[in-house]
Amino acid sequence: MTTDLTSAVRQADLLAVPAARGTCPFDPPPAYEQARRRAPVVPVRLFDGTATWMIAGYHEVRQVLGDPRFSADDRAPGFPFLSAGRRELVTERRAFIRMDDPEHARLRRMLTGEFMLKRIEELRPRVQELADELLDRMIAGRREADLVAEFALPLPSLVICMMLGVPYEDHEYFQACSRTLLDNSAKPEQLAAARDGLVEYMHRLAEGKRREPDGGIVSRLIERGELSPDEVASMCLLLLIAGHETTANMTALSVLALLRNPRQLARLRMEPEVTRDAVEELLRYLSIVHTGLPRVATEDVTVGGRLIRAGEGVLCMLSTANRDEAVFPGADELDLDHPARRHVAFGFGVHQCLGQPLARLELQIALDRILQRLPGLRLNADFDGLRFRHDLVVYGVYELPVAW
Repeated sequence: MTTDLTSAVRQADLLAVPAARGTCPFDPPPAYEQARRRAPVVPVRLFDGTATWMIAGYHEVRQVLGDPRFSADDRAPGFPFLSAGRRELVTERRAFIRMDDPEHARLRRMLTGEFMLKRIEELRPRVQELADELLDRMIAGRREADLVAEFALPLPSLVICMMLGVPYEDHEYFQACSRTLLDNSAKPEQLAAARDGLVEYMHRLAEGKRREPDGGIVSRLIERGELSPDEVASMCLLLLIAGHETTANMTALSVLALLRNPRQLARLRMEPEVTRDAVEELLRYLSIVHTGLPRVATEDVTVGGRLIRAGEGVLCMLSTANRDEAVFPGADELDLDHPARRHVAFGFGVHQCLGQPLARLELQIALDRILQRLPGLRLNADFDGLRFRHDLVVYGVYELPVAW
């Protein structure tokens, strides 16, 4: 028997999202987990009191993300927003992750070749060189550092700048703007200023590449001659933000999780050949895109025994899907022996993360070089005093003080 959103709202007080985290900062909010154990699809309440569906179960998340009857277009009526700022930021100028096929497929296809596994693997020696150079500077004559500021953030920033043809000397500007754009607590005017500033920056960069091509992704997109200046700017802006924020936070949070799990840390030090599997398990366990992937139904669809009507929004919770014990036994434990490769940390379906081969490569190299070169690595702060990025779309830590 199916239950629709209207009757579900009448029957119960709704969980507010985003919900508070519990005592373990690596776990999804306890309220999400409790809801998932009751049912894989539950009604929840957004910031403005609007009801929407939270998709919490693994199979149900994959069903929704793989179903073209759920739209990623944030202009569609009923699309769920996590803040007033995000709702007010919607314009006609959209990144392709906020488009549906065939428009989405047309633009995504232009970037697919840039992130093919073979091409990304060719970057491995250079990325390892960059990692070692950063570590050389970090440890020179010192015994402590902030791993976020001095390694986890610079490494993916350097790599994505290299790939796009973006001057790395501008990194402080685009990192500050991207942090604002990912902040669910930012005011509409702050979000608009950050977005407009970065769009203008990318327009100027693209125009420069038009005059003087350099072989980077921006230049190659322009040379295709198929994209408008706005399309080039929005595509490259998405790559710039996603290319450093996600991997930077995943790197720092992974190191912290390993430091809190010394048995797994020791295993990874002694058996570096398991690094690839370790990265998959960390992606599953941490799921740093933690606020849910938003979609809206364009037709009536039944998911997990719930009738989701056309025009109703959904939030696909990757974090709870990756902790679904029906799929991942012992899911609440970090265990490098877990068969974790079926995780949905990169999403699922046609919008699955385009840059996942690059993210995997960077994470593999980052963890290997940190653990091999800093055998005495330890947390250099009170764990309970660390500042976690609760209000940002991409979860992580603001600083990670370490010593060796």
